[in-house]
Amino acid sequence: MGRGGQSLARVAVIVRAGAVPLWWLGVLAAGIGVVLPGLTGRRIGVYVGATLFVGCAAAVALVRRRGYTEWAARASRAGKFDYLQDRAVTLRNWRRAHRWWLLLAFLVAVGSSLALPAAGGLALAGAGAGLWLKAAWLGRRERRDEALLWVRTDWAGSGQPVGKKVKGYRTTGTGAGDAVPGGARRR
Repeated sequence: MGRGGQSLARVAVIVRAGAVPLWWLGVLAAGIGVVLPGLTGRRIGVYVGATLFVGCAAAVALVRRRGYTEWAARASRAGKFDYLQDRAVTLRNWRRAHRWWLLLAFLVAVGSSLALPAAGGLALAGAGAGLWLKAAWLGRRERRDEALLWVRTDWAGSGQPVGKKVKGYRTTGTGAGDAVPGGARRR
């Protein structure tokens, strides 16, 4: 690669970016939902919500794993002039691009509490937990391979590290960037 490398964002950071807002919005929606009596009653709503929490967490954690492993297996080494995007910038870009979807998901979760108290909020929190589990899985893979996974920011768009535009991943050593394997902040 010649001069003028590309801007790269960490794959695990992009995946992890939605975990915190989904988790806390889900917990808040579930808390509001418990206050509302709902059509089915609190106990049934919480039982259904617990089932949805587990189901959503498992589904989100397992979906598209094959895409991540295929791109990781074919990843090339990052170039000397590639720019590694900071973790905070990646998080901010993802959250800005998805803020209206997060608000809509929160409102739907609170609104669903009129029928099933807390169920929608727990499903939303489960999606956040699933993203965190997927980022942890990516972190284990990065530690095993001793290589951090990066994707070009123009390919990832607003936060899809295995989207249709992605044509490959790049790798660096585990000391690169300001995030540890799995996307957590480096201490």
